[in-house]
Amino acid sequence: MLDHSFGFYGIAFFGIILARYFLVAGGMYLFFYSPFRQSLSGQNPPQVPSWDSIRRDIKLSVLSAAVFAIASAFIVSGYGWNLTRIYSNPHQYGLWYLGISYSLVLILQDAYFYFTHRLFHHPSLFRWLHQGHHRSRYTTPWTSFAFDPLEAIVSSLFLVGIVFVIPLHFITLIAVLTTMTVWAVLNHLGIDRLPVSFPHHWLGKWFIGPAHHSIHHFKYTLHYGLYFTFWDKLFHTQDLRYEENFDKRLTIENEPIN
Repeated sequence: MLDHSFGFYGIAFFGIILARYFLVAGGMYLFFYSPFRQSLSGQNPPQVPSWDSIRRDIKLSVLSAAVFAIASAFIVSGYGWNLTRIYSNPHQYGLWYLGISYSLVLILQDAYFYFTHRLFHHPSLFRWLHQGHHRSRYTTPWTSFAFDPLEAIVSSLFLVGIVFVIPLHFITLIAVLTTMTVWAVLNHLGIDRLPVSFPHHWLGKWFIGPAHHSIHHFKYTLHYGLYFTFWDKLFHTQDLRYEENFDKRLTIENEPIN
């Protein structure tokens, strides 16, 4: 049984989340934005954001880390009080359930993100909930968690709520958090930091990648998803020329060199 105080969990998780942010986002930035790195796509990156923009993203991310730490402390405290549906024995629901619950949470989280994201873009809410994130027109890994505090609160409510509804093993919860972190960083790498074929091959067209999300930062009314392109396609918020343009670029990339 976990018996630490809520404050202890909050401080501990703040340190862990902040360290994870600087480790993952910082490492990806050093690799992909290094002046000595040659573009993996063979093209010059279109834009390098200013240090003022990066510092602004980091400041917002620190605030977001505080919000996520409070949410994490609430989840762990709830587990300690036997209020959540988190369990520790992986055989309680069968090992197969670990994969099923992981996939289910990602699908539900993607839906939650899509609809709340669209809501954030409503003119009456955008300034208060989402403007900070969009100050970075040219994104970097530092932008991945640069949320306004109110947006961070709304985003954190999903995991806080889901642990009271769906049985989740600690391994599943950690896997979801890891996926969310890595995916957010990848989505904010910017255009042409990765080969065109990632993740835009025939299967990858159903997954959101850096090129897909970069369009959202240029055209605010398109591409609202987190993991999958399903909702954007269903509700016609995907750029009509997106797949066509990438099919052309993939053809060029895959042409043999004579």
